[in-house]
Amino acid sequence: MTVTRFLRRLVQIGLGLILLWVGAVFWLGLLYWVVPPVSTLMLGRWMTLQPVERDYVGLEEISPHLPLAVMTSEDSRFCGHNGVDWVELREVVEAADEDGPSRGASTIPMQTAKNLFLWPSRSYIRKGMEVPVALYLDLIWSKRRMMENYLNIAEWGEGIFGAEAAARHYFRKPAKNLTQREAALLATALPNPIVRNPGRPSSRHRALAGRLAARMSRQAPYTDCLKS
Repeated sequence: MTVTRFLRRLVQIGLGLILLWVGAVFWLGLLYWVVPPVSTLMLGRWMTLQPVERDYVGLEEISPHLPLAVMTSEDSRFCGHNGVDWVELREVVEAADEDGPSRGASTIPMQTAKNLFLWPSRSYIRKGMEVPVALYLDLIWSKRRMMENYLNIAEWGEGIFGAEAAARHYFRKPAKNLTQREAALLATALPNPIVRNPGRPSSRHRALAGRLAARMSRQAPYTDCLKS
């Protein structure tokens, strides 16, 4: 086989894999409207015979404090954007230096896209792939379904996925009974769920949760999109 033929074959394989991934995103996105979704991290643990704690529950079975805490902490314009917060993204890009952005601009749909179809490590390639997937998911899902799916696949510790498993693991109660303080502790654990333990928070973690709880009341009027 000549070098040219080898390269052509390599390109064909690459394009085939891309089309396969696009097809998977398209059909699984539709399927996850009615079927509980499975994240890539969960699949990875099952494939390596590691345990997974996850009990899928509807948003009505989750304390309203938790979606409010997550929105306040991670995506304050969740109800107003189309999957990508272009205002926040532009500010992050403009503030970046030669070492790259100092903070992220991921929305809840972007994090959901990453958890369902991409990989956890940071890279510009992954971030670029997040955007179209987030736009697609926001187009086909309601905001309520987006939040429900996100709260059921988010990782809250080693092998602990979803609000119900996290509430029972850390607080010995179902997710619908979470208090404002407990919801704030869970939300502030999300950026580093392996290190931050909501059940035994460090002083820094408690301070972050306290500040978040104080901000939650101001965010409450902007959660109407979760009602339908």
